[in-house]
Amino acid sequence: MRTPLIAGNWKMHGSLSEVKTLIRGIKQGIDQNAALSSVDILVLPSFVHLLFVKDLLTSTSIILGAQNIYTGMAGAFTGEVSGNMLAEIGCQYVLVGHSERRAIFHENHALVASKFKAALQAGLKPILCVGETQTERENGETESIISAQLESVIELTGIEAFQQAVIAYEPVWAIGTGLTATPEQAQAVHAYIRELIKQNKVDIAETIRILYGGSMKAENAASLLAMPDIDGGLIGGASLDAMSFVKICAAGLLKLET
Repeated sequence: MRTPLIAGNWKMHGSLSEVKTLIRGIKQGIDQNAALSSVDILVLPSFVHLLFVKDLLTSTSIILGAQNIYTGMAGAFTGEVSGNMLAEIGCQYVLVGHSERRAIFHENHALVASKFKAALQAGLKPILCVGETQTERENGETESIISAQLESVIELTGIEAFQQAVIAYEPVWAIGTGLTATPEQAQAVHAYIRELIKQNKVDIAETIRILYGGSMKAENAASLLAMPDIDGGLIGGASLDAMSFVKICAAGLLKLET
């Protein structure tokens, strides 16, 4: 059984006081259900809050991660943050290729692959985000889009690199649009992703965690996580509410127990 991973991507949200309140609420929720320690719980604050959150997480099982990384280790790259910097302050995971980075900041396959490699070189576990837009889905391009996104990384790093990685499926068409993917639709794509990995390396396909990142909420988490190839969630808006986030973590625990 793959241990569920519930990752809260806070994006560009939160003041210091809001972050403190959020972490306090998550910690209280976990303390009230000790079994939640069986689920891997990850928070991904903004860069400016990382050290603050690290201190708040002392003596907890909650894992710290970052939302972005630069490809270089050091140098004249104003405004960027290296993997070594992230690792030094206690980050264990980093997002790579999030749909917003691809769409808003025009990160192409080559850059995403380079960031994936940089994360590994720094000892971080990359969470590689893949997914299709509504137009691409309507055109029947879901599988070809996801295949291209994965293959560009495999070509640069080799399949063995995925032993230290996580994949997150983000159906862009189901994020903040009012549209939702059914558990069966999500499962179909997760199964396709796992099959792509299997074609390259069977044992990695069996162990790699594939998260669902399409507006998972407390209300739909259990039905999504009941699917055999959905191993957790990359949570956006719902991760900013402690009670909702803890409920999603509890759905991950339910997956372990069934």
